[in-house]
Amino acid sequence: MEAVAEPGNLAGVRHIILVLSGKGGVGKSTISTELALALRHAGKKVGILDVDLCGPSVPRMLQAQGCAVHQCDNGWVPVFVDQEQSIALMSVGFLLETPDEAVVWRGPKKNALIRQFVSDVVWGELDFLVVDTPPGTSDEHISAVEALRPYQPLGAVLVTTPQAVSVGDVRRELTFCRKTGLPVIGIVENMSGFVCPHCAVRRPAVRLRASGPPACEEPGRGPGLHPGVPQECCLPCTCLHCPEDPGWGTGAGADRH
Repeated sequence: MEAVAEPGNLAGVRHIILVLSGKGGVGKSTISTELALALRHAGKKVGILDVDLCGPSVPRMLQAQGCAVHQCDNGWVPVFVDQEQSIALMSVGFLLETPDEAVVWRGPKKNALIRQFVSDVVWGELDFLVVDTPPGTSDEHISAVEALRPYQPLGAVLVTTPQAVSVGDVRRELTFCRKTGLPVIGIVENMSGFVCPHCAVRRPAVRLRASGPPACEEPGRGPGLHPGVPQECCLPCTCLHCPEDPGWGTGAGADRH
């Protein structure tokens, strides 16, 4: 029998999306931030819950470092990162004395804080809550999924890069989602290539891709990791110079870009 959500601080949240990755450094927090900004641009009210306890980078990405978290009668009040208060953010980064302070905690303490973040942050009315999780399939992920399960999350967005090691790890993340009953919304292959601002040509960032030919050569195709994944997409980077530009490698062409 599925758990039933009790009325609480998540009662006003319509949709919950978890952002997962099997490996660190693939741009998971960047995708979480960009997803929140895109939803805000679409007129939605968005919250970001940063439960990457050992690497809380979302406050820096949203230029919210140094902000203080306040308490009210119902719990913690998240930090609003814009004047319109359309993006609310909660992160362990707001609870550290300095940005360089390390979170040296064992699993039970981490799991307790994740459950507290889920239950004690006063989000108010939100269209979407984006949950930025740490990499892997560890205790923290199980705690997050179990704590959010009563609120019926919309699903998970998985982030990978083209390298074989990263693609292999994200396949394990797919297995995690299947075992925990978490629907997969789609997979993002980040840094799949780069687009030159001078000639607008897309070039592969990795010559030997684990997922076959460059997925973005065919519209609508992604990494092809799993036939049951409904949406897969590739996100390129933008380079500063073009090898076809005479100033490539010297910086001489930089003023023209």
